[in-house]
Amino acid sequence: MSTIDRRAFLGTAAAAGIVTATSASAAEDHSRLGRTTHTKFAVNVEMWWRKLPFLERIKQAAALGFPAYEFWPWQRQDIDAVAALSNELGIECAQFTAWGFKPGMNDPKNHAEFVKKIEEGCAVAKKLRCKKMTVVGGNDQPGMTQPQMHANIIKGLKLAAPIAEAQDVMLILEPMNIRVDHKGHSLYGSAPAIRICEEVGSSHVKINWDLYHMQITEGDLCGHLREGMKAGQIGYLQLADHPGRNEPGTGEVHYNRVLKEAYDLGYRDYVGLECRPRTTELAAAKGVAAADVW
Repeated sequence: MSTIDRRAFLGTAAAAGIVTATSASAAEDHSRLGRTTHTKFAVNVEMWWRKLPFLERIKQAAALGFPAYEFWPWQRQDIDAVAALSNELGIECAQFTAWGFKPGMNDPKNHAEFVKKIEEGCAVAKKLRCKKMTVVGGNDQPGMTQPQMHANIIKGLKLAAPIAEAQDVMLILEPMNIRVDHKGHSLYGSAPAIRICEEVGSSHVKINWDLYHMQITEGDLCGHLREGMKAGQIGYLQLADHPGRNEPGTGEVHYNRVLKEAYDLGYRDYVGLECRPRTTELAAAKGVAAADVW
């Protein structure tokens, strides 16, 4: 075979290989990738498919077989359109944010507005057939000590708890980490969050237990999970690996072990995927599925 013929042959073979690989990839069915054996995952559509319109992100989550999604402040979305699409696709809304960082719930001057937003959020939750809403304590308030700010969070939650109970919508309070993402936030770590929820004393006020934030703040994820479950204060779990806040398998957390611990402790609700896909959403979904194997 001449050099020219050999090059032509190799070029043709390579092209054929590309076509074959592409066809095989296209034929691969990913429609049940999100339907994992033990854990029910809810994709955070604020962090996945960020370049797509919001409703398209929900479609993408459903296309990968995920049973649910979560999102941040509801005020930015067309809730009627979100509800209609969710019903059409048969995908659930696991939770959304009803009260964010500002204005802080940890300042009593904001409590009247907080109560109003919880009432509005409950109406949104009913439209979405959603049972949980995240609330945030707030950043440090000038001139206030941390105990004072935590006492104000308790007061605010006690005002909102009867509304949540009447509407059967759980308020999930999220502690943050102050090392990497939320410097100056007033609530971090599991112990103070447990104390706050115990003081509020409502079946509809629990913790949004974000394992990413907990890893950075305190570590010993399984040990603290046991404490939170024993106290009866875990309302919802979220995850991301660290460092990077990407999907499981990209950092230092052995999520197979952590998710098994949550399962063994009796947690059966959704686990929010509040993580950024490191490369592609498909690769991230595969990493998530791999973390559910034990």
